[in-house]
Amino acid sequence: MDSALPLRDKAALSRALDQNEQATDKVEQAALDLSAVNGALKAEITQGVSAEKLAGTLSDNQAIEVKVQEAATQLVAVHDALVDDLDQRHQLEDELSTSHKALSQSISAERTLTTSALHDPLTGLGNLTLFNDRLSQGLAQAQRHGRRLAVMFIDLDQFKGVNDAHGHDLGDQVLTMVAERLQAVVRAGDTVCRRSGDEFLFLMLEVNDEAGVQAFAARIASSIANAYEVNGMKLSVTASVGIALYPEDGHSEAELLKNADLAMYAAKAKKIGPLLHSQTGRP
Repeated sequence: MDSALPLRDKAALSRALDQNEQATDKVEQAALDLSAVNGALKAEITQGVSAEKLAGTLSDNQAIEVKVQEAATQLVAVHDALVDDLDQRHQLEDELSTSHKALSQSISAERTLTTSALHDPLTGLGNLTLFNDRLSQGLAQAQRHGRRLAVMFIDLDQFKGVNDAHGHDLGDQVLTMVAERLQAVVRAGDTVCRRSGDEFLFLMLEVNDEAGVQAFAARIASSIANAYEVNGMKLSVTASVGIALYPEDGHSEAELLKNADLAMYAAKAKKIGPLLHSQTGRP
């Protein structure tokens, strides 16, 4: 415990221990002196010395007894103070430990609240709030450095049929598996989120060309289209993907999300692969 005390407390404890040792030495010395006087007194009584000399020795005896009593009282006081000081230190350490535990619990609770506020509870992906924040940051960086980025709107095509035929519990398992596949292809710095229901969003940073974006989106769609094995059944789900590019298809979060959504609906209607907003013929 002593090694964990602050230097100021260590010094105070050291002084208290020194005082305790000094008081103990005084008691021991006084006891020795008293023993010596008592020995002399016995010898004088045995030898039959004069009353005057005997009175002097008795006086010395009484004086040393007073010193013994004073030293013993001082020792008790120092000991009590030391015990009290140690008790206070134990109490302080307990209070500090309790405060540290409470602080740790508060930080943990705050992190839990932050995580739940920004993530989808079913899939563990970020939610729309987190996506908008990442998109805002991405746009700021793209504008500052003259870069391009892409927003993908991903919608599952046959998911309603899965829910209707097999129930929402099984549907939730499929959504979780889709999220895992999306997380498996996400690049460092990019963001994938669940928007709502069977809709997902993908933010792709540092885009080089439209063909590269479409090829990456096709890879995402292909990964989602692989069969899902759930409860001994094989299920098929495909995805329609719409893409909006910055700066061609918008300069704000709202514009890019709207145009990616429009491109997704166009791709779904035409039953084709990932579609750029510029390919829809819409302004």
